[in-house]
Amino acid sequence: MKNLKRILALALCLLMVVTMVGCGKKKRQPIKLTLSTEDAEAILNAAGIRLPPVEEAAGANSTVTWFAWYDPFQNYDEGEMVNTGYFTFTEKYGGNIVFDETTYQERNNDLANRIMADTSPDLYPAGASNTANFPLNALNHMYQPVDDWVDLTDPLWEGVADAADYYLLKGKHYAIITYMKFKDVVPYNRRVIEEYGYDDPAELYANDDWTWSKFYEMALDFTDPDANRFGVDGFYVANGIVEQSTGHYIIGRDEEGNYVSNIDDPIIEEGEALIYELSRNDCFFREGTNYWALNNYEHGHGVKDGNVLFWPAEYDLWGNTVEEYAQTYGDLTQQEIMFVPYPRRDDGDGIYYLSTRPDGFSLVQGAPNPEGAVLLASCIRFKMIDPTVVNIDRKQLKEKLLWTDEMLEMFDECTRVAAENVRMFYTGNLPDQLQSTYNSLDWDIVRTGGANTWAQLKERHGERLQYYLDDLNARIAEYTE
Repeated sequence: MKNLKRILALALCLLMVVTMVGCGKKKRQPIKLTLSTEDAEAILNAAGIRLPPVEEAAGANSTVTWFAWYDPFQNYDEGEMVNTGYFTFTEKYGGNIVFDETTYQERNNDLANRIMADTSPDLYPAGASNTANFPLNALNHMYQPVDDWVDLTDPLWEGVADAADYYLLKGKHYAIITYMKFKDVVPYNRRVIEEYGYDDPAELYANDDWTWSKFYEMALDFTDPDANRFGVDGFYVANGIVEQSTGHYIIGRDEEGNYVSNIDDPIIEEGEALIYELSRNDCFFREGTNYWALNNYEHGHGVKDGNVLFWPAEYDLWGNTVEEYAQTYGDLTQQEIMFVPYPRRDDGDGIYYLSTRPDGFSLVQGAPNPEGAVLLASCIRFKMIDPTVVNIDRKQLKEKLLWTDEMLEMFDECTRVAAENVRMFYTGNLPDQLQSTYNSLDWDIVRTGGANTWAQLKERHGERLQYYLDDLNARIAEYTE
């Protein structure tokens, strides 16, 4: 993998990219992207990464039905990045994609109805948490394993095979992962950091000094509820510190694939103790039943104005416009915004952890064209590591979103951290009662302002958590039989 990265890095200096966006197009019209791919394919081929020849490709010249509440393939305006894997599939292999649209709220019901009516689509989104609908959709016979069509030992899938293992049921994979990003990071406004005389978190990280104690010290010093100032805000703080920054999760899986409780893990207890101290000292925004998220849950709100020091953000940190950044995190034109990984444990293993956010596809039960579906996924994967496309993405971040070189370098660093120690949530699409129990464990220290300790929460919810885990494991055993 390191050799491949060196090859790709050298390639960025050699390739020319030509985009043809046209003028006067209406929003949501396809925009053709013409890439000089000959050199890129030669570079990837040298690393053993190949797409099949057109005349040998299973699924070429066929139609794939994409079922989702969004269409990432064919509908773009000039401000959006173009999915070049779509053009590889359609132009090189003669494929076609039909968008079968649903809504986010009705996606599971609509998919079940299509399967029962024997009108199954081919592909459905696979990602993290409730987007993937795993394991429930697999247990409900709405997905099928992909192993008959995808060889994860092929160099094409190097770097994402570990993430695919998170979608295992009794030795079978239920997702095709095409790309991995990092999930949550810690953005901040450098102007505010400087005004209060704090060390810059990016410099602390560069010196391996970005630790829980530094994070807590800054959040505590900044907090003054009477002045409407809070050290930390946002939805992800508790699991960000307790789970994402440690690489240890409240719900995990054992070697046999059973879901297990880790509430007695001493590292998780350390994280919960830190959350307890932050909550007890009013470092989290809270107003009545509204907790986590000043101003009606708007991501990043208060960071620009100095009301919030840290608002840990989900992946959409790099999906906002310059104007949206300016309203929340700060002014990109003044280089106010920066971000770092979650801090590490002071006395831990010395490793910074970030949760992985995978992108990919689930193969629907009864899919009429699995070969075409996998060929499309392969095209997407190939273009995700094509140095030509990598260069386009970086160019757009820099020129359209005004990211600095330092932000791009930190983006690369966070991507490396997430990829080298793959960690992912097993929560988000669990059975309702199990999910509710997990949410209470995850949220209640913040929600109650430190009225509950971790020991009290374990005593209150631990037995129920184990009961519902046992029930889920029984369903898995029944499914595999």
